Amino acid sequence: MPGVVSGLHSIGELARASGLTVSALRFYDSAGVLAPALVDPVTGYRWYTDEQVGPARLVAGLRRVGMPVPEIAAAVRAEPAEVHRLLDAHLRRLVDGLADARREIVRLRALVDPAPTTVTTLLLSPAELAAALDAVRFAVGVDPELPALSGVLLDVEPDAVRLVATDRHRLALARAGADVDGPPARVLVPVDLVDRLRLLLDNADARPVRLTVADVDLRAEVAGRTLTGTALPYDFPDYRRLLREAVGERPAAYRIPVDVVALRTALRDPAAPTLAREYAGTPLAVSVLGLDDSGSLRLLHPAELSTADPAADAGSGLRFGVNGEYLLDALDAAGGPQLVLEVDGPIAPLAVRRPNDEDTFSVLMPIRL
Repeated sequence: MPGVVSGLHSIGELARASGLTVSALRFYDSAGVLAPALVDPVTGYRWYTDEQVGPARLVAGLRRVGMPVPEIAAAVRAEPAEVHRLLDAHLRRLVDGLADARREIVRLRALVDPAPTTVTTLLLSPAELAAALDAVRFAVGVDPELPALSGVLLDVEPDAVRLVATDRHRLALARAGADVDGPPARVLVPVDLVDRLRLLLDNADARPVRLTVADVDLRAEVAGRTLTGTALPYDFPDYRRLLREAVGERPAAYRIPVDVVALRTALRDPAAPTLAREYAGTPLAVSVLGLDDSGSLRLLHPAELSTADPAADAGSGLRFGVNGEYLLDALDAAGGPQLVLEVDGPIAPLAVRRPNDEDTFSVLMPIRL
């Protein structure tokens, strides 16, 4: 029987102290995750130090939550901040995997015990539907890691359909009146199908568009032409909760009339002043908006920021930063020479609305100055 090495723990002792099995410790040694402090060259016995008990317990916990071995190896050697980042990334994978599993189980239950197909048919004005699509299309997400944002949500109400799109940085909503036959429905329409439908609407006549939703199957009939597709199998975010968090249910502190032509011209000017910031390691040009003494909206020069408190919340002291390209998208989508910008303060979300239209608007996240 081999002798005990003074000040070291045998592999069996470390197994009991950490919650890992002996075979698991051997595996993590061979994988380069947790090597013993000493290996007896004759017997091959592994010995570990007191300082390795904590890392072994960390490995055991990461193993229990299913973290991949390469990330476990990185976590054992990393600083606490990096370990937290790895844990956050793994938790996101687990959440996404659970959502995928739930969707798959719903599909499997439907295969085992098929429910009657529910069909909802909508008759819509071609012009009104086209305007609603134009009002939200710019906000569709393009991040491949967020497929649930890669389409337009159709949320069918008793007498209308609400269209919603978001890419996390902005949220756009529009509403089109409709004659609805069937139960309420929520479907996420792929962006390519949205774009093909929009092209058909350019050549539509006065006849209503017939849109049919049969579970995940979609069918649009426009001026004698038919378009079919399948809804995306993702859960779209709860946009009503996002709205409550972004703009709330009370009137905004400021409702600022916007001269769209003047603001668009100012933002598109190659010499337009911007403030340099960084987002996710990428340089970002920030357009700074504020109010003049008369309460009118204007584009500010970054040098003006040093002359006033950016956290001011009254009169001409109000100023806020935005992604100029995103704001231009919102202005173009809303249409019309006059719009209203609603804002509560320099770090509150901004709502861009059409005058006297509570159903069509977009929300932009500000950029802290």
